[in-house]
Amino acid sequence: MPLDSRFLRVLCMLGVILLSFYSESFAQKKKKSTREERKVREATFYFTEGVKYYILSEPDFDSENMDRALMLFKKSLESDPENATAYFKIATILAGRGELDDGLSNANKALELDPENQYFYTLTADILTRKSDFTEAAQVYERMIANLEGTDEYLFDLAAIYLYQGDYEQGLDVYNRAEKIFGINPEVIRAKQKIYLKLNKLDKAIAEGEKLVNTYPGEVPYVMALAEIFVSNNREKDAIPYLEELLEVSPNNPEARLMLSKIYEQTGSESKAGENMEVAFANPDLSLKLKLDLIAKHIRELPNEETEKMLHSLTDLLIETHPEEADAYVIKGDFLNAIKESEGARDNYLKSLEYDESNFNVWQNLLTIEFQDLQDSENVIKHSESALELFPNQAVLYFYNGAANSVAKNYDEAAYALEQSKRLANNDELAKYSNMYLGDVYNELKDYKKSEEAYEAALKLDPTNDYVLNNYSYFLALRQEKLEYANKLSTRLLELNPENANYLDTHAWVLFKQGEYKQARKLLEKAIEKDNGSGVIVEHYGDVLFKLGEVDQAVKQWMKAKGMDDSSDLIDKKIADRKLYE
Repeated sequence: MPLDSRFLRVLCMLGVILLSFYSESFAQKKKKSTREERKVREATFYFTEGVKYYILSEPDFDSENMDRALMLFKKSLESDPENATAYFKIATILAGRGELDDGLSNANKALELDPENQYFYTLTADILTRKSDFTEAAQVYERMIANLEGTDEYLFDLAAIYLYQGDYEQGLDVYNRAEKIFGINPEVIRAKQKIYLKLNKLDKAIAEGEKLVNTYPGEVPYVMALAEIFVSNNREKDAIPYLEELLEVSPNNPEARLMLSKIYEQTGSESKAGENMEVAFANPDLSLKLKLDLIAKHIRELPNEETEKMLHSLTDLLIETHPEEADAYVIKGDFLNAIKESEGARDNYLKSLEYDESNFNVWQNLLTIEFQDLQDSENVIKHSESALELFPNQAVLYFYNGAANSVAKNYDEAAYALEQSKRLANNDELAKYSNMYLGDVYNELKDYKKSEEAYEAALKLDPTNDYVLNNYSYFLALRQEKLEYANKLSTRLLELNPENANYLDTHAWVLFKQGEYKQARKLLEKAIEKDNGSGVIVEHYGDVLFKLGEVDQAVKQWMKAKGMDDSSDLIDKKIADRKLYE
């Protein structure tokens, strides 16, 4: 049966400890009395048993075994109160439990009994550090390094303690001592630079960076770190020679190119900035995420002619370098969308979806462009249906589908999608727009009750919404229903937009339905002044003139409206019969 690995460790540890104890006592064995020998044996027994239980408690430091170990180490001290290692083990256990004061007391006792053991020093310093007694901890490290050979490596721990206290001068002194022993170390150099910068000793921080660059010529991180110090302290031009020297060895290094681009941009050399940026972007090894972040940063700087020119080049390079990365096409689409090149933006969004259709924001941007900018309801319907297969619970996708179907006069499909949009909407804005379109759709389906409910819901969210006030009042007038309420709505609309020709026409049409022909005439004449190209307004003007008995003038206006695009289907019959048909 194989031996357990922990059991083997216990045997080995016990062997070492017993050897230590017996070798120590062997020379004096003959001189010891029987009683003294018994105490030695007892101390040894309890100590080795304590070590056994201590090891068995690992790696989770089982509390039951640890309690036994602690008790046994204490029993060992009763027989041998000069056993420094027993105090050390007790201190280790107590410190591990967070009993720092008692742990420190035992650690100090161990160190007092054996001032040549480095582990006793480091445990004592660790406990002092955990107690936030950094001054004492530093003194313990100083004593150990001064008295024990081979402990110079703890200079770095000592420096960290000084720095934690904010004692930067002492920290620098310790780092300099370490540098004399171990030579130039990049981590130490960087630590010293941070200290010098905190102390506003820029020249010394730069000198440390130059020391590192000269010791390790051509090492990109060291050159870049030095350049960053120059840039961060408004000494951009001082960084240029170091970066250019690096590029002589590594001409396509993307980090150096980007840093140079940043410097040239800050110093007004736009062409050199662009050249270096392009070289960096052409390098496939440069992180795609970094490229995307840089382009996104520049997109936020638009409008700017030079930036726009640069972004055209960079986004093209990005796609050339990463032709199968969806995000390359997405950022190109974002850029073109920002400069209102809607067709190009749409094409790039569609291309990105060929590589990754899981990006919801791309679908949303695509639909927004197709619906609002390109007014391409056919593709909005097609793409919104594709998006809904992937994101069936996204209200905005239902909204675009419903709105586009409404434009396409697919009113049943529009009503279903818009109801889904309203149900899933997680913000008032989307709920408002869903109700706006539902009001129109249900009016077309002649479900006037639902139409009015939708318009009222939209007005509750936005009482001054022009679109709803206009359509709601106009449709009520067409149906000759709730004309007083329609008048109230259109009056509010006109108060908000007193010079809008279309809204003047809407209010005039409500007045017309109420028999207020003279008032309607004034409003329509004003509307025609504002927009003499609207067939609807001109035809309505003819209708009002007919009601006022001016038949010849009415026919004249009808004939004028006939030559316009948006006159009604009854216009020819009105002209032919010289009669008003509604």
